Amino acid sequence: MSSIIQHIIEGNLLKFYKSKEWFQIRAEALRRDNYECQMCKEKGKYHKAENVHHINEVKHRPDLSLTLDNLLCLCIRCHNDVHDRLDQQQKKKDKFINEERW
Repeated sequence: MSSIIQHIIEGNLLKFYKSKEWFQIRAEALRRDNYECQMCKEKGKYHKAENVHHINEVKHRPDLSLTLDNLLCLCIRCHNDVHDRLDQQQKKKDKFINEERW
């Protein structure tokens, strides 16, 4: 078992995401997808990909953590959508503002 996969199994994801192996496969995925968000592209839109997402999560499938076919390039908004997280713009938009302004 490689030391990279061992880091994942031990719950040390920071070491995995700082590893040379991750940076290399991440760069390869970005080149493959032309640095474009693949979810935006499916909708006929363009946005630069800032994240490389694991289709099968690293915690659940450490054996696929460095497999190119398990990676998908996404923009921050789409990556947050995949993980059901709100980005900063959505948080500001959803924040309640009192209708009375003094």
